[in-house]
Amino acid sequence: MASGVAGWVRNVPDGRVEAVFEGDPQAVDALVEWCRSGPRSATVTAVEVGDEEPQGEEGFRIAR
Repeated sequence: MASGVAGWVRNVPDGRVEAVFEGDPQAVDALVEWCRSGPRSATVTAVEVGDEEPQGEEGFRIAR
């Protein structure tokens, strides 16, 4: 995971992936850019990005 980023990620039943990233703006931007291609085994068709107020996330976790 990108240094300076906290948040979470989860799989959604319809096949999408949701994630929340907080932290250094450049680190968050770099992580969002990585999401546009994802890991080798992924097929990414779209990435939607929205801004929200930070919630004070600490660390990074897989949400359920």
